[in-house]
Amino acid sequence: MKITTWNINGLRSALSKGLVDWMKSDRADIFCFQELKADQETVASLSEHFPNYHLFWNPSERRGYSGVLTLSRRVPVHSQSSIDSEIFDREGRVFIIRLEDLVLFTLYFPQGRRDKSRVDYKLVFYAAVLEICDKLHRRGNQIILAGDFNTAHNEIDLANPRQNRNNTGFLECEREAFGHFLDHDFVDIFRVRYPQKVQYTWWTYRVNARQRNIGWRLDYFLVSASLVNRVEDIYIQDDIPGSDHCPVSLILS
Repeated sequence: MKITTWNINGLRSALSKGLVDWMKSDRADIFCFQELKADQETVASLSEHFPNYHLFWNPSERRGYSGVLTLSRRVPVHSQSSIDSEIFDREGRVFIIRLEDLVLFTLYFPQGRRDKSRVDYKLVFYAAVLEICDKLHRRGNQIILAGDFNTAHNEIDLANPRQNRNNTGFLECEREAFGHFLDHDFVDIFRVRYPQKVQYTWWTYRVNARQRNIGWRLDYFLVSASLVNRVEDIYIQDDIPGSDHCPVSLILS
């Protein structure tokens, strides 16, 4: 089974840049998209191209902002967009599907903003998601968290760590919040399989950052430790244009 996650930074824009053709070539069994900024009409236009997929969309109440979408070939036995928190549910940051053998989260973690005005909000979101995962783990569930975590965990995960220590996305408190997941039975499967590999998933549009590969690894698959032996590979598709992020794919046996 192949799962691909991608912050597409606007569904309408991504569609105009060849999203449908790329999806058909990628052939993932499940697509997890973040930051759709989409309306119902645009989502419906995507769905028309993929009649063999089941589409689940969680939009933000605010027009043209946030939103996540999951497309799955397999029929989930359960799906939900709410995490029982009004402050998070209204921003369209989570969709959860339960398949027969695992629970998959499509996630778009908040940005802390350049002025750090949303760092506390971001940290509370991290804690809220982890609390749900702890409950699922206690019940014996295997979990995959896929999406844009908006945090580079370690120095290897961004091009200029020293210059960014006081910037959101690499603040110590954000990195600690990310690390709590690894303390709670999750594995950053890319870093486990490729401990020394320097590869990024996001580049600012400024200063030709992508061409110069001045990037950050913000997009992750965190998997339950009990799932590690099912992972055949994970790879970053940093040659795929169309967004300031790039796709990341996970292959499970």
